[in-house]
Parts: sequence; C-alpha cells; structure tokens
Amino acid sequence: MLPTGQILLTDFSNDIELYTPASGPRREWAPVVAYVPNSLRAGRPYQAFGFRFNGLSQGAFYGDDAQAATNFPLVRITNLATGHVRYSRAHDPSTMAVVSNDLNSVWFDVPSNQETGRSKLEVVANGIASQPVFVTVGGRGNE
Repeated sequence: MLPTGQILLTDFSNDIELYTPASGPRREWAPVVAYVPNSLRAGRPYQAFGFRFNGLSQGAFYGDDAQAATNFPLVRITNLATGHVRYSRAHDPSTMAVVSNDLNSVWFDVPSNQETGRSKLEVVANGIASQPVFVTVGGRGNE
C-alpha cells in the first residue's frame, strides 16, 4: 500500500503492477489529527495526537514470502508555497492497535531540510491520509 492509496505489487521480477482504485477511501477510514503544535521547527521532534493512526488493517501477508504491514503511521508535511512533500521520521507510537478509536499518539522528527513557511501536515495509515492540519515551519535553531 502506497501513501497515495494505490497498491504496488511485485513478484520480485521485472513485472510490477500498480492498482489505482476507481474511488477514494471513505472519510471514516482516515486517521484524525486531534492535536499537533501549530508551529514547528526543522530538525526537532514533536508529538501528534489523534485517532485511527494505525488504520483499519495491519496490511498484507503472503505466507513467509511477504509481510507488508501498512499500519505504521506516516507523517508528511507539504510546503504550501512550493508543493514539496517531506516525510518525517515517525517513531514511538503509543499503540500499534488497528481498528481502534482510542486516542493515540506518534512522535515525529521534522526533517532538517524541511522548507520553512506555511505547510500542511497529514498522518497517513493504510495509504489513507487524514484531513490536513495547517502548521508553520520555522528554520533550525533561532532562524
């Protein structure tokens, strides 16, 4: 499962398949960001709180050949001026439970090369993105 909601399939040959669903995910499947600081600095860690950060499924399994878990929350930040997307290093989730409506959290490190300015932050689970939360990203240190 890709962060776009598409499915990438390969049997480790040169034949690669990409499936794009005809319709998008239902809104009630998406993660919900309840709180994230509205001012972030490049190179620093932060914690996001919300619901369904681990999605509705652990992912796909094919015997012992493939373990494609998609329930780890991804944090992406898109700069509104340039449209450039950066994925933050997400770590230390409060839970890995799927199909849970309990409040949970995940720590994320804003990349040191994250562009500054107004941006949108989304949490992605199972390839489904939350509604964006608008944040302002400042530079490292006192920039």
